[in-house]
Amino acid sequence: MLSSSSSALLLLAASRLSYGVVANTNPLPLVIWHGLGNPVGQAQIATLLISIGDNYDADGLKSVGKLAEQVNPGTFVYNIRLDDNPSGDRAATFFGNLTIQLAQVCEDLASHPILSASPSGINALGFSQGGQFLRGYIERCNSPPVRSFVTFGSQHNGISEFQDCDPNDWVCKAAIGVMKSSTWSSFVQSRFVPAQYFRDPEDLSSYLEFSNFLADINNERETKNKTYAANLASLEKFATYMFSDDTTAIPKESAWFAEVNRTSGFVTPLQRRDIWREDWIGLRKLGEKGGLDFRIAEGRHMELNDKLLTRAFREYFSPSEGITDLREEL
Repeated sequence: MLSSSSSALLLLAASRLSYGVVANTNPLPLVIWHGLGNPVGQAQIATLLISIGDNYDADGLKSVGKLAEQVNPGTFVYNIRLDDNPSGDRAATFFGNLTIQLAQVCEDLASHPILSASPSGINALGFSQGGQFLRGYIERCNSPPVRSFVTFGSQHNGISEFQDCDPNDWVCKAAIGVMKSSTWSSFVQSRFVPAQYFRDPEDLSSYLEFSNFLADINNERETKNKTYAANLASLEKFATYMFSDDTTAIPKESAWFAEVNRTSGFVTPLQRRDIWREDWIGLRKLGEKGGLDFRIAEGRHMELNDKLLTRAFREYFSPSEGITDLREEL
């Protein structure tokens, strides 16, 4: 005869099997890194990002946070900032040293009382350049660890062109002129953010020697950092969205880690590149376990809507992503 304790265990097991799975109903905290601001008067970028915001306190970014909370009630949302002053945070999206900025973000997240105390880690959302910066966080720090990671229109394989300026915007023209004429100088690489993820496929030698950010986090140099690959491969999900009509981030296929020939326009997909074949940053391992999704977002750069975001938040940030299959445990 079974003891009362054994009977109770069998009843519990039967109950669990009848339902199959049990979900963790507590959503993970969500950190968001916004995109490029407009400190030098780039009207095109400013217009396209206005719906999201170009600083941590922007109304558009707050709306995104509220939507995340509505889709997954109880979500704690933290907008990454490089300056407590919104205008300073906005300026830091264009001017600054990414090595220093990323170290600051790593320290901020690791010491945050809520984020650092989350037992199952956090989720991460990156808009435009904020996406590759968050990937840098995952590879270099990842404390607290990221579970699901989503990027929209990010330049994971860099940009091959700097944005044009309005005809009469002389401040913008001066800044872009400096970046174009002295891209690989230590002055530009330590002070102008977009230059630090500039990547010209026709001049990879300069890029590999002087890039302050992208060449490192893409593990493209001869000496590979195994921690980068291990950290990125530890994600449960990485979804990267490319905008179908993106003419702001050039090439748009950079969102999918693709290589684009500047002369012919020929696109080499990630799976045919060494970064995948030799698994420099863990993407292949992540893909082979079903953790890597390539998605299309219809429209121009950062043309987002609630329907698209709601679908992404539900699919990637829902507590159901952390479902425990009790049939496998019993």
